[in-house]
Amino acid sequence: MPADTENRDDIPLSPKRILVAPLNWGLGHVARCIPIIRTLESLGVEVLLASDGMALHLLKAEFPHLKALTLPSYKIKYFSQNMALNIARQLPRMLYAIRAERWQTERIVQQHKIDGIISDNRYGCFSKRAKSVMLSHQLNLRVPQKALEWAANQALRLALTKFEEIWVPDAPTEPTLSGELSHPAKGSTKTRYIGLLTSSTPASDTVEQEYDVAVVLSGPEPQRTYLEQILLEQAMLLPEKFIFILGKTHSKEHHFAAENVEMVSYLTSDELNEVLEASGTVICRSGYSSLMDLAVMGKPAILIPTPGQTEQEYLADHLSSQKLFVVQHQDKIDLELALEQVRETHGFAGLKLPINEFEEELKGWLGRLG
Repeated sequence: MPADTENRDDIPLSPKRILVAPLNWGLGHVARCIPIIRTLESLGVEVLLASDGMALHLLKAEFPHLKALTLPSYKIKYFSQNMALNIARQLPRMLYAIRAERWQTERIVQQHKIDGIISDNRYGCFSKRAKSVMLSHQLNLRVPQKALEWAANQALRLALTKFEEIWVPDAPTEPTLSGELSHPAKGSTKTRYIGLLTSSTPASDTVEQEYDVAVVLSGPEPQRTYLEQILLEQAMLLPEKFIFILGKTHSKEHHFAAENVEMVSYLTSDELNEVLEASGTVICRSGYSSLMDLAVMGKPAILIPTPGQTEQEYLADHLSSQKLFVVQHQDKIDLELALEQVRETHGFAGLKLPINEFEEELKGWLGRLG
């Protein structure tokens, strides 16, 4: 290199290379990573993506221009409505998957010279060679048996020590969305509250309503299919116009199950936002990412927690007690009654929550990468 250019300030630095790895457990983990990925790109960062299954398919659909890598699958299924039993039955496979994920992450970091990792609930996605962040709203797990809850939270805190920082997509103080799930943070100095993450935009009064009800399905099988069948059977007998977004990302399919029921396999985040804007009411799981979308859109909703998923059951109870939404349980769904009751709710309208205010935190983290 010529001597007169060795110390020039205008020589461009190589961009930071960041790996973003959301968990494949429903599509919510991908959904809340989308605004982070878009912001990283706008900041000139080189982004690599990693996941498995439906989550990886959605990442490729959202960001076809980015390199997408495959990680080991946790292969979570709900065999029982007892979450402790579900986890206990699958724990050996999950632990093996996390260990395999750890090995694969190290290979990716070395091969692609990764500077930083943002892992959304993938506990094996960290490296001593890269600054690693855990993105999660669950710092305090809820388990029906107190002894098991204590043990689960001890294991969680041990797992979180592997990460330099923990980012919670919520506000640090009231009003909050996650409630006791992430407040308090048990005194961790690594925890940073970065505000809600969502690709949704506020619903506009000028958008013409095309659907009475939008049903957004997601989550592990077989519960996703059970809910689809229950709601479809009842929707076909009602006068309202429905659209079902099935959460199946392997191929794009579109058809009508009945004259009043439109079915689409999946939608990208922009397409989903357009459909929800054009819908009067939303029916979805009470998953955290779905609630973040509802928080910004201000739509009335019917929440149906996944049976046995204690986090969703807690969030549903937490919000229904404030009369924000209608909540029904999967084994007692009465869609006609729920559509009558939802008229008496107001959703998140008027509730001030920090939404997509994470950019400064992201810039600060990139600066700390060195």
